[in-house]
Amino acid sequence: MLAGLLNYPQGTFASKVAVSSDKKTVDVTREVDGGLETVSLTMPAVITCDLRLNTPRYPTLPNIMKAKKKPIDKVTPEDLGVTVQSTLKMLTVEEPAKRKGGVIVDSVETLVSKLRNEAKVI
Repeated sequence: MLAGLLNYPQGTFASKVAVSSDKKTVDVTREVDGGLETVSLTMPAVITCDLRLNTPRYPTLPNIMKAKKKPIDKVTPEDLGVTVQSTLKMLTVEEPAKRKGGVIVDSVETLVSKLRNEAKVI
């Protein structure tokens, strides 16, 4: 949806991303049912990734202990020059319609009859 709104090309479920040397195109490889598919996109592009794109790095115990001691800088929206206000307008809030209870039928003939005559789906 984002790529459509921005009018950018999109590559989805990327398992490998290779940017060209001139940084004007990017080759996105993704897994499909028949194997691998590579698409070439012009930049800028929207790319979504698959789990196989990167391997997660797990923190070691010494790094966890170091991270506990580091200060956390708190930034407010005003520091960034951003105003926080809702741009959405809520029109109405309604409960969904109550569901009717199901019916247990005795035989296949009864089921087919109800589907044909009452629900009119067949």
